[in-house]
Amino acid sequence: MANTTNKLRVVFGDLNLGVYAGDLHINFAYNVGGLTSLTRGGREWIYRAPKPTFWRATTDNDRGCGFNVKSGMWLSADMFMKNAGVSIVRDGVKLDNFLPPMNNAYTNEEYADEIAITFTYETITVPSTTADITYTVTADGNIRVDCVYHGKEGLPQLPAFGWRAVMPTKATGFTYEGLSGETYPDRKAGGVPGVYEVEGLPVTPYLVPQECGMHMDTEWVRVTRDTVQSNIGRDLPATSLTVSKADAPFAFSCLPYTAEELENAGHREELPPARRTVLCVYGAVRGVGGIDSWGTDVEAAYHIDSSKDIAFSFNLKL
Repeated sequence: MANTTNKLRVVFGDLNLGVYAGDLHINFAYNVGGLTSLTRGGREWIYRAPKPTFWRATTDNDRGCGFNVKSGMWLSADMFMKNAGVSIVRDGVKLDNFLPPMNNAYTNEEYADEIAITFTYETITVPSTTADITYTVTADGNIRVDCVYHGKEGLPQLPAFGWRAVMPTKATGFTYEGLSGETYPDRKAGGVPGVYEVEGLPVTPYLVPQECGMHMDTEWVRVTRDTVQSNIGRDLPATSLTVSKADAPFAFSCLPYTAEELENAGHREELPPARRTVLCVYGAVRGVGGIDSWGTDVEAAYHIDSSKDIAFSFNLKL
């Protein structure tokens, strides 16, 4: 039956929550712990469910001052985390009956003006802590993403805190409004505000692959793809996913590699073939230093204190 209510259609499955707004189809998986499908007009934008990210690839300076050893547990936390809980709020009312068999109380014609689903993740750090990601979908098709890191005493400095999504194919490029060039918290004084178009997914050609491609103080970024993984939708025109600020500007990187893939390569030729798009949206990024590469730490103002909470938000729109 067609949705003629100008509301979201919501499907309470045994393992998944389906949300539909016209030709926008969104799927959240309880067991995976996140957003597992985001399609519009037959084009899929999710290859790996977005999760919190705590690691940015180390630099020569990080390794020189021993940061990679002091904070190395965050690399493991970035790769492995426990799905610690899920909650759903429909039109302001928290639901307690969306899991089987209680979800049998719902029909296949459930509607809402707004649906919010929160995933909680527990880190494998010692001591452990948690992070939450909440997706709030409204009937106009906007998805607001709220990310919260819960600070914990006794943990080493954080390299970063953000949201990482892996897309099925390489983007043709991205356009953003923010600072020119590659910028970091302690390396952005020369950035010029404006709208910039970047062709492809450039990776800085360091002899030893490392952190690169960060853009600070961003208002919005639009990522464009013209290829898909399957035969379905191959003839569709290029489409874009836009990330825009909700409450404050954000930082982002858009690369063909995850931080772990960059970290694992000792030389450029050891990087895997570039096949995906890795979009990271950050609420906090450690500085890169560069005072020297032989032992001087990043200045204290550009550290990230892991004992303090971090919260940031942004919007997704197809």
